[in-house]
Amino acid sequence: MDSVASEKSIIALDGWLQTPAGLYVRAWEQQCLDSLTVDIFGFNAVQIGLPQLDALAANRMPNKWLLDARLPSRPPQESRLTLVSAFDELPFDSQSLDLVVLPHVLEFAAEPHQVLREVERVLIPEGRVIVCGFNPASLWGMRQGLGRVAGRHYLPQAGELISMPRMKDWLKLLNMGVSQSYFGCYAPACRTEKWLRRNAFMDKAGARWWPYLGAVYIVQAIKRVKGMRLIGPAWTKKPATAPAGAPVTNKRREQQDG
Repeated sequence: MDSVASEKSIIALDGWLQTPAGLYVRAWEQQCLDSLTVDIFGFNAVQIGLPQLDALAANRMPNKWLLDARLPSRPPQESRLTLVSAFDELPFDSQSLDLVVLPHVLEFAAEPHQVLREVERVLIPEGRVIVCGFNPASLWGMRQGLGRVAGRHYLPQAGELISMPRMKDWLKLLNMGVSQSYFGCYAPACRTEKWLRRNAFMDKAGARWWPYLGAVYIVQAIKRVKGMRLIGPAWTKKPATAPAGAPVTNKRREQQDG
């Protein structure tokens, strides 16, 4: 996928997120991201792309930014400052961020591997990255595949949907170990709010009976640095020894001789 096609796909995603299916996805992802980010501490956090979603709303870090590839069409939310930059050249120093969130960025990026390499560069050791993506091994992924043949896409046309196992492999190659992962949105690929509501029961059933077939997934990984060891308080386990008394016999003998 070249940069022009990537830009068109991002614009198509903006419109799709306003549809009933898009609102359904945004509601689940917002709830899941709030749960994941609320207990991640540090100083600097960045959300890359998808300004329709406030992925850092529940996070309590003092410095939070939204990085977008285009100028915002509406005033940014108060909880974050909007920056404009290319995703494959992040405007941050190396090892300067505690948390990076990538909501549906890699599947629409012209160079997804380069975006991930940049994320690894700017994260501090033990920093967190959270990735949201569409699951190709789902009812929505199957309909998207059939839509390509028929010329009627259900999801925005993307370069390639990335499966969770493949995403985990990409992260592992960059020394980022997956700590948590979730699937969600098990309703069939419906276009209307009416049918999405009628199939709402499938969210609970799917999470129990076919948990890996959700339409979207969220993966959290931690940047590992080889040879680094976290240092805690130097508590000693040895009991303190009792002070030994100094012999005074020599002093007494010296006094008698004198």
